[in-house]
Amino acid sequence: MRFETGFSRIGFEASAKVFYEPPHHAGSIVNYTFQFGDVLAAWPLLLKGVWVTIQLSFLAMAIGLVVAIVCAWGKTEGPAPVRWLVNAYIEIIRNTPFLVQLFFFFFALPALGLRWSAHTAALTAMVVNLGAYATEIIRAGIESIPKGQIEAGLALSLNRLQIFRFVILKPALRAIFPALTSQFILLMLSSSVVSAISADDLTSVAANLQSQTFRSFEIYIVVAVIYLLLSLAFSALFKLISGRWLSYPERRS
Repeated sequence: MRFETGFSRIGFEASAKVFYEPPHHAGSIVNYTFQFGDVLAAWPLLLKGVWVTIQLSFLAMAIGLVVAIVCAWGKTEGPAPVRWLVNAYIEIIRNTPFLVQLFFFFFALPALGLRWSAHTAALTAMVVNLGAYATEIIRAGIESIPKGQIEAGLALSLNRLQIFRFVILKPALRAIFPALTSQFILLMLSSSVVSAISADDLTSVAANLQSQTFRSFEIYIVVAVIYLLLSLAFSALFKLISGRWLSYPERRS
């Protein structure tokens, strides 16, 4: 009986040693070999994706800014029905996800007979989304203009549209341009979502390369660096625009 007990104990220790022995490489760093060759070899595809991203972003910024200016004017100076429609538009867009809006334009509207390409649906969704957010930014800038300037415009016999164009708009844009710039850059970064409907932007190209090369780490490092460079380039461009068209000449004493 004593022999069996000792044998059982010896067997248990051996089993414990087999099943609970720590791995030989515990605590060691996992070795990973970076291979950027396949990613860099696909630079024409990446360049095409960058161009599509820039094209979508610039068009959405330009058209969305016009939409925002019109809506901001309607919300501050328009009649009650126009103000109600603008408020409804802003609340709907700002309280729904951009991806849902994108799917609505690409999947839902074609069910009603309105068919368009993924590029057009992506651009439309980006314009509608930016217009709602930029409307509130511009509206805040309009309301920051002193009432005395508006009264001076009325004293010069300017109508409401002329006052909005020549007296209110430029100082308002100058005041809110940093916030508007941040919204523009956020729109450019959010354009990566359009890859969900197979629009040929940078993120869509990266997903296709990943499925072909299986070098996910390298691909998305390169894509992240490209988006960072695009953000810095857009910031520099908007700073140049602000200094060129929204600044006032210095007074000479």
